[in-house]
Amino acid sequence: QVQLVESGGGLVQAGDSLRLSCVNSGRSSGRYVMGWFRQAPGKEREFVAAINWGGYRTYYADSMKGRFTISRDNAKNTVHLQMNSLKPEDTAIFYCAAGTSTGRGPRDYDYWGQGTQVTVSS
Repeated sequence: QVQLVESGGGLVQAGDSLRLSCVNSGRSSGRYVMGWFRQAPGKEREFVAAINWGGYRTYYADSMKGRFTISRDNAKNTVHLQMNSLKPEDTAIFYCAAGTSTGRGPRDYDYWGQGTQVTVSS
């Protein structure tokens, strides 16, 4: 069983940074790919970043490359998303997801957290 819980969201100003965390509190010991997605009001859920089980392969959406960094600590069952130089258009609910492939679509992931709100003011 996989239970994902996100934290670290909040209200920040443009140019600020935030670090999101996602803990797998379930009993599953599966070797999952972990991903981050986001969904802004009225928009579809979009891919942000993903990382393989070993942590040596990372994938980013083009618009986040260079500003966002995904990392994981398997000993703590945790994945992080470091977000720098935040922009108002980054405002969204950010979701953590676990799956078995490094796809970029929501359907590529089997387990989802409840999400954490990130709001960036101008």
